Amino acid sequence: MTEDLSPAERYAAARIRAVEEATALAPFRAMYEFDLDPFQIEACQALEAGKGVLVAAPTGSGKTIVGEFAVHLALEQGRKCFYTTPIKALSNQKYTDLVRRYGPEKVGLLTGDNSVNSEAPVVVMTTEVLRNMLYAGSQSLLGLGYVVMDEVHYLSDRFRGAVWEEVIIHLPESVTLVSLSATVSNAEEFGDWLDTVRGDTEVIVSEERPVPLWQHVMAGRRMHDLFEEETDHGGRGAGRREVNPDLVRMARMENQRTYNPRDRRRGKMVREADRERERRQRSRIWTPGRPEVIERLDAEGLLPAITFIFSRAGCEAAVQQCMHAGLRLNNDAARLKVREIVEQRTVAIPREDLHVLGYYEWLEGLERGIAAHHAGMLPTFKEVVEELFVRGLVKAVFATETLALGINMPARSVVLEKLVKWNGEQHADITPGEYTQLTGRAGRRGIDVEGHAVVLWQRAMDPTALAGLAGTRTYPLRSSFKPSYNMAVNLVQQFGRHRSRELLETSFAQFQADKSVVGISRQVQRNEEGLEGYREGMTCHLGDFEEYARLRRDLKDRETELAKQGAAQRRAAAATSLERLKPGDVIHVPTGKFAGLALVLDPGVPAGRTNGHRGFEQHDGPRPLVLTAERQVKRLASIDFPVPVEPLERMRIPKSFNPRSPQSRRDLASALRTKAGHIVPERRRKGRSEAADDREIARLRTELRAHPCHGCDEREDHARWAERYHRLQRDTQQLERRIEGRTNTIARTFDRIVALLTELDYLRADEVTDDGKRLARLYGELDLLASECLRAGVWEGLSPAELAACVSALVYEARQADDAVAPKVPAGRAKVALGEMVHIWGRLDALEEEFKINQAEGVGQREPDLGFAWAAYQWASDRSLDEVLREAEMPAGDFVRWTKQVIDVLGQVAAASPREGSTVAKNARKAVEALLRGVVAYSSVG
Repeated sequence: MTEDLSPAERYAAARIRAVEEATALAPFRAMYEFDLDPFQIEACQALEAGKGVLVAAPTGSGKTIVGEFAVHLALEQGRKCFYTTPIKALSNQKYTDLVRRYGPEKVGLLTGDNSVNSEAPVVVMTTEVLRNMLYAGSQSLLGLGYVVMDEVHYLSDRFRGAVWEEVIIHLPESVTLVSLSATVSNAEEFGDWLDTVRGDTEVIVSEERPVPLWQHVMAGRRMHDLFEEETDHGGRGAGRREVNPDLVRMARMENQRTYNPRDRRRGKMVREADRERERRQRSRIWTPGRPEVIERLDAEGLLPAITFIFSRAGCEAAVQQCMHAGLRLNNDAARLKVREIVEQRTVAIPREDLHVLGYYEWLEGLERGIAAHHAGMLPTFKEVVEELFVRGLVKAVFATETLALGINMPARSVVLEKLVKWNGEQHADITPGEYTQLTGRAGRRGIDVEGHAVVLWQRAMDPTALAGLAGTRTYPLRSSFKPSYNMAVNLVQQFGRHRSRELLETSFAQFQADKSVVGISRQVQRNEEGLEGYREGMTCHLGDFEEYARLRRDLKDRETELAKQGAAQRRAAAATSLERLKPGDVIHVPTGKFAGLALVLDPGVPAGRTNGHRGFEQHDGPRPLVLTAERQVKRLASIDFPVPVEPLERMRIPKSFNPRSPQSRRDLASALRTKAGHIVPERRRKGRSEAADDREIARLRTELRAHPCHGCDEREDHARWAERYHRLQRDTQQLERRIEGRTNTIARTFDRIVALLTELDYLRADEVTDDGKRLARLYGELDLLASECLRAGVWEGLSPAELAACVSALVYEARQADDAVAPKVPAGRAKVALGEMVHIWGRLDALEEEFKINQAEGVGQREPDLGFAWAAYQWASDRSLDEVLREAEMPAGDFVRWTKQVIDVLGQVAAASPREGSTVAKNARKAVEALLRGVVAYSSVG
């Protein structure tokens, strides 16, 4: 090619090459066996030019190379680089990668429970660790040149997202920020905010997947393509994606009736031959079983595969099903290699714990090339599965969606069993963003020519809706930033109250809120124009129709108010009747999910705040615990009793009755049906309406009839315009209130938090008191409760195991509330201390209500949960893993995760507790030592 160039062109090309070779990027590119993609080069060049960068690209596209270039620049310039990740597993993975490249002396690791070479020029850490360093003014920040924030889209996470914004806002101006994100639909908006708070920031967005993704639906024995590719008639090959007509036909066929309505009207059934033909057609469509899916993928050469099942129990069941089906994906050599790696990685786990952890069943699955991966597993087991999968020694993994969050574990294929998952409140369809995140694992760069996403056929599946999921790239980044008590004292301590307020107004949350106000203002203007038109439409020649419409509204409002009063009186009567119930009363539950015959086990408690098994609970009336005729033990609410309830009969409850025993419930429910199953409850008769005797309603009706507009022939026409006018006016007023509410929202929340902290003497104007300085060292959801417990001396004199039990209530949160039985807690001093913690929380809860700090908005202290106290106490008391897990009824992975969080908070308590004359700091450290043993202590790096 160069021979075709003129001497001048050759000279210019040589100059360009010389300039490129003189950059830091040239030797960095030489470290890789493959050339960098255009988006990676663009981002690296922007970094070298001194700009911050935001890189938004699909999973597996190699955006971490930009982060690694920041590490390269820092080492070349003699500065430091902090590489932050959202989870410890990712930190461990990145630490291992960087040590392999730069050596252990140049790379360190800092996670919540581990510190390796923390003063190295390059330190990998979780984002929370960096946030804590910024607030503490750590000396390690000296010489910091670059911060890489991997998976920065985590700032949408409603529990931890605020930490990312805190770091971005508080990093020194001299630090260059490298933000790496999944593909988000508002990357430019996020980039604009970064530009505002961090200075010159280049936004680089890459939509292109490094490996093309093919979408399929597996139905019966066949795998159908989701899309039918068509090229345009111009022959340029621009693909237009149409849903596969075969799938549409299958969905239509499945929805067809077995009986023809016309035949049924004539009293005839469809002929047997027609029914047989339809049965044969449908027999080709079914949801294949899990072993069947893996065998099919294996036959098509589409392994390794990750099958996403939105349930831990489902993942474990899938492995068992594949093993019972005799599935073997590894040959003898691979099997031996698996055993060697597993034994090497688990050598530090105490032998006596292996059986409790299900080690031998887990190993058998691994030897066959099959494994589960979910949060309930021991961290070590998960790490081994990840390593074996990457090495190709595990070929089928059944995982929950947590696997999609950042772990470097790509597959050739991804299988989705269902397109519905439990979101903590209800079963909901997965979003396009979640679908993209899950299927993003399919296709290994440099290994696979293409990746495959396979959705299993389900009854009532809509292929068009699935195509919409697969074809949409809507994953907007939404801030979840909220001020907390700890944040408030740290900010005031560093910057004073006024400057802190200004800093919070620079958050991404406020940036998004302010931008949304522009659109609302435009809507208000349009509404005001519409109001003018409606006012003309309701004009009446006989009089003021606006006044007449107001009379009609007042009449309607009064009638509604009386109806509500009647409902409130009925609720009060129902609550009074519930308070009279006694254990052994047989009642009829009038409405709700558990309507029907029920036996009162515990009448519940009067209205107000009460000490429940998860701390204080707010009730609007008694909540009786009942056994239904269908053998369920449930705590009912006032909503289940819209009318008063009277006992139908009395029964004796055996002393041996255990609500957790299915047999015990079955026997008592049977006795209940025998005793009272024949009784029919009386139907209540409706009384006379309140509206019939109301003077205000009579007055309004008289005025309405006397009004001139009442006799207008077009009265109802005018009334329709008046109703539209009223509705639009009400909507406009709401929009105006939203504009007012969205301006300075974060700062207003901060003001309320500061006012409460001033009331409790943590702050005095811009001064942080000694108690405030203690609060500044306590991070976590219940930071203020922990500080109040230290101030009140609640934990003084507790043994290390008792202290561990108390601190567990600050971190643990049950996945599902259990109304039937209160959790077991240690007796003696620990029980008294836990009760005192709940009492303090009740006081704080009332104070938050007074200062309008709303937990529903993610601000404030949730109730402490005592559900892990017994497990923490037992483990700190040196009980065996078998005994602790059996009594806790908890998977090993959950137990380890919660214990490590307890250890983390105990460390904070030790650092924050008063030094002189206090036993808390010493016992907190002893509790950490007592908890950090066996499976809890063992981990690969972090």
